[in-house]
Amino acid sequence: MKLHKTVFKNYAIVALLLGAGYQGYAQQDPTKPVTIDSFDVVRDYKPILADAVKIRRSPDMSNKRSYMPKLSYGNVPDKKLDINTGLKELNVQELPFTKTQDISSNYVKVGVGNLGTILGEAYIAVEDYEDLRFGGFVKHLNQKGSLDDQKFSRQEAGLFGRRILSAFTVDGVLGYNRYGTRFYGVPVDVNGVTLNKEHEDQVFNDIYFKGELTSNFDPANEEAFSYSAKVDAYTYKDKFDASENSLALSGYLNKRLRTFNVGANVAVDVNSIGGSSNVVTKGDKFSNSIANINPYISLRGTNYTLTLGANIVSEFGDSTRFNVFPSAEVDFSLVPSYIHLFGGITGGVQKASFKSLSQKNPYLNRDLEYQNMVERLSFFGGIKGNAGATFGYKAKVMYKALEGMPLFVNSKDRPFQFDLAYDGNGDDKVKYLGIEGEINIRLSELVNLGGRLNIDNYTMAQEQEAWFTPKLRLAANARFNISEKLYIDAEALFHGLSYAKAYEYDANGAPLAAYKKESVPEFFDLSAGAEYKALSNLGIFVKANNIFNKEYQQYLYYPKLGFNVIGGVNFSF
Repeated sequence: MKLHKTVFKNYAIVALLLGAGYQGYAQQDPTKPVTIDSFDVVRDYKPILADAVKIRRSPDMSNKRSYMPKLSYGNVPDKKLDINTGLKELNVQELPFTKTQDISSNYVKVGVGNLGTILGEAYIAVEDYEDLRFGGFVKHLNQKGSLDDQKFSRQEAGLFGRRILSAFTVDGVLGYNRYGTRFYGVPVDVNGVTLNKEHEDQVFNDIYFKGELTSNFDPANEEAFSYSAKVDAYTYKDKFDASENSLALSGYLNKRLRTFNVGANVAVDVNSIGGSSNVVTKGDKFSNSIANINPYISLRGTNYTLTLGANIVSEFGDSTRFNVFPSAEVDFSLVPSYIHLFGGITGGVQKASFKSLSQKNPYLNRDLEYQNMVERLSFFGGIKGNAGATFGYKAKVMYKALEGMPLFVNSKDRPFQFDLAYDGNGDDKVKYLGIEGEINIRLSELVNLGGRLNIDNYTMAQEQEAWFTPKLRLAANARFNISEKLYIDAEALFHGLSYAKAYEYDANGAPLAAYKKESVPEFFDLSAGAEYKALSNLGIFVKANNIFNKEYQQYLYYPKLGFNVIGGVNFSF
């Protein structure tokens, strides 16, 4: 009997398992794969700690950044909660008396120094509104060197404003600049007698207006049209007959389509120059205007940006010319944020401007000839990147084929004034190969360093040298925040050897023979300054220029000022 019960029991278990298997088979469609509704139970479920922690509400602090900034809170006491004995009452700690600093952009600055230096500045801005800002500024600086009539003076004044609207922002500035000096150059004849006896004074007056309307970025619609319209107008005149009037209108329109950007840059510059030898009749103005359009399409990928387009330039006025230049650029992120490779090809026309040329060299002769420079072909490429906020760099190599490159040359009849010579006008063009490098380093909150290197090599077509153009230029700057009240700045500038086109003169002031290539020595200029905040709104400053007291020349016969110091106070309100 016992045996029959055991056998019956075993048969019942087997039958039950077979029935369950058959039922499972009946529910399975052999034409369909097993889906997520099917389960394969391999063991009984037993909750363990690894599963229980999934439902905890406390944050997982193990997923932290590899670098955490070190924070310092000064006099705030480090009070910790003792969680072993429960929450304790937090006692309010008495902190040292502090006063909220009023940040203001308004200031007045006055200073005096050797060489007859007088400095005055004032800047006033109304910033009481979130969407409106306006104000004005005035500046004055005059100095006098050790040479006869080595005088300089500069005055600036202007009004500015900005209005932010819902769709766009409008800003502009209306200003006046005045720069005065004298033709104090000291060329001499074979007997050592100066050829410049009059030392005429020269004054440049510049009235200008700049305005811009720019669309605001809409974070809710990244594919919206972006646009800008800009006007840049000025009237510029020297003491004699030279003058320039310019009205430039420019703008751009861009539309983003997913990974593409399609748009165009458009500009028209209507320009006229008076006192030029380009015109036959004295008193007439040389009309030299330029219009250009730059359509483009840009593709932005995960690690690259590719821009393709063209630069179409039309020169019109007293002379006409039409050019189409390629425009292509690529930026590839080799290591995102750290290493970017970039390169491109382009071309364009650089407008001949009396204003820009006289700002580089204020000792120009009268009745000059003006000619636009054409960058017939321009290649560039390089590498750039940064390492966080403490280190940034850029290195660039450039090649250009130039037509009508302007050069300053001492006038044959009046060597203390400068004419313009143009190279690359024939079949041969001026070939330019250059290297440009920049670096910015922030060693700490106390020290910031920066530098720029330029190596320029010209292969001239007709001229012997690229006159007054050094092959090596180096600029560096540093800022030291010694404390919350003391700041120190330093600047260094190095220009390599350059050459001038000069003549020798007899006792009557007539040139003896053909020109000679004269060296303009290299120079190193070091300046440094410091500012101390005696009060929250009162500061004391001092600055020393040309510390090594070397009266170097950038242009032949025109030495710069020697060592000079200026000091004063500035007051903010």
